[in-house]
Amino acid sequence: MRDGLAQNNLMQDFIQDNICRPPAGPIPGLLFALCIALFIALALALGGCSHDQGLNIMASGGRDDDEINVRPADYKPDILRAMHAYLNDPTGIRDAGISEPALKPFGASKRYVVCVRYTAKKARNEYFGAKEVAAVFVAGRFDRFAETAHDTANDQCAGMTYAAFPELEKLSR
Repeated sequence: MRDGLAQNNLMQDFIQDNICRPPAGPIPGLLFALCIALFIALALALGGCSHDQGLNIMASGGRDDDEINVRPADYKPDILRAMHAYLNDPTGIRDAGISEPALKPFGASKRYVVCVRYTAKKARNEYFGAKEVAAVFVAGRFDRFAETAHDTANDQCAGMTYAAFPELEKLSR
């Protein structure tokens, strides 16, 4: 038992003396700080370059686009559950519309997108203007909502045809 404690204390002393302490003196200390700053800058620069691709790989679980681009079969209940959590007040929605799933460019890859248009309540009898969101699906399941860009080059919902979505208008708290 004592040998284990002695070894543990020796290991802690070694770590404190050699690993956690930067080099002593003004020049080695400055070089140490410069190396740390350079490492952080490099990590941020490389992380920024791979931002979108990294999200696509994480969302896809490492699978290629053909495996994850499964057309969502039962997308309306998924969207209703997500809208219930997405909206501050899910009651009293007006003018709700929904599109059919369509394969659209999304970031560096393609994803199935379902567009939802609605007018939500702001206060008791006040309403926000009409809003449009794109529901993004990965592997046939709801992944997230993306705000639409409202310019035809980047708008995921441009050219989509909407059908009435009365189920969204009937949401309760």
